[in-house]
Parts: sequence; structure tokens; C-alpha cells
Amino acid sequence: MSRSERLLALLQVLRRHRRPVSAQTLAAEMGVSIRTLYRDIASLQAQGAGIEGAVGVGYVMKPGFMLPPLMFASEELDALVLGMRWVADRGDRTLANGALSTLAKIAAVLPPDLRRELQESALLIGAGKEIPLHAVAPDLLRAAIRQQSKLQIAYSDGAGTNTQRTVWPFALVYFDQARVLMCWCELRNGFRNFRADRITEVALLGVRYPKSRQELLKAWRRSQTMNGQTILPEIDSS
Repeated sequence: MSRSERLLALLQVLRRHRRPVSAQTLAAEMGVSIRTLYRDIASLQAQGAGIEGAVGVGYVMKPGFMLPPLMFASEELDALVLGMRWVADRGDRTLANGALSTLAKIAAVLPPDLRRELQESALLIGAGKEIPLHAVAPDLLRAAIRQQSKLQIAYSDGAGTNTQRTVWPFALVYFDQARVLMCWCELRNGFRNFRADRITEVALLGVRYPKSRQELLKAWRRSQTMNGQTILPEIDSS
């Protein structure tokens, strides 16, 4: 285990303990000497880790401490790079810019060896099928979900039938060839899915729907669970 990986593991161990834990206990869990444990604690504190305590008292992690990017393990960096590159390649312009900006910010605070590992990652995104053009900006759909606001939408289904709906959007699903808005539909009094590229008009009503998006997502999962497996409902055509 490299030193950076050991420091990361120590942070994770501290997170599991809600009360002060002795250096002896930490050293035993980490498989290191007491001297090495004290040195690692001092290094983490110098880097800004919210670790409180002292020799003979024990150590505890302050609530709300966020793991600094420089402590990413190699596998975590691989996952981060691959995910951000997928978003940059397959997301809309706002998300793509956000992904590239995120990678740049993380690279700026990584130590040199991990920065090179991130920048020279050999994990690439293959060419995908073209995503249909959207008449409505995905930013607006995401904003409605964040605000838990009702939407008025004009929708054209696969048969070309046009309808007006008032919906409660609670999730946006990203498939390779389509984006799907998951909603509670007031017209059908039930859960419905709408392909984002078939939504021709949208108005943010500024009215908060009566349930939280977490409640709606849980209710949808319960309604779709069959034999212990969650099945994505079909796109609305009614």
C-alpha cells in the first residue's frame, strides 16, 4: 500500500468511529506502528483534515469533513475520469462544460504523480449513436427537478399525438440514445415517462408539488418492483 493509499484508508477508518478512538486501536486496524500512526495523523492534519485529539486522549473526525481530492486512490481517479469523459462526450453542453471544469479543478489540487495519472488516463469513451435534438433545454428540466416544481409540458408521442400535461418531474434518466423525464402525471393520475426530445414546449409553473422528489422516486420504485427487480416503465404513449 502506498503512503497516499494508507492515508486515505486512515481517513475512512476514522470516519467509521463516532467517538474518540485510541492510537493503539487505529494502529492495529491499519497494521502500522504507533510511531507511523502518529506521523500519518500529523500529515493529515497538516493537509486540512478535520481530525481532533492528541496523544493519550484519542482521535475523532469532525462532522462534515469532506475528503480532499488529493486523497483519491488510483481506482477512484479512473472512475472519475471515465465518468466525466462520458458526460463531456454524451451530455448536453451545460453538463459537458461542468464535467471538463470538474476535471480541471481536481487536477489543479492533486499532487504531481496523481495529476499525471489523471491527465494520462487511458480510459476513453467510444463513439455512440447520435442523440436526437431537444426542443427544450435539459437545463430547464433539471432545474424543475431540483426545485421540485410542477411543469406544464406539450408532448408529442411516438404516434404523433399531441397532448398537454401538468407533471411533477422527479428524475431525468440518461440512456445512450435518449433522455427520459420521469414524472407523476396529473392527467393520468399516475407515473409516466416522457422522452425529452418529444417535449415540444415547457413552462416552469413555480408551484411546488405536494410530495418530495425522494418520496416520488421511492413510490415509483415500489410500484415497479417485480420479483425483487426494479423495471424501468415504458415511455408514455397514452
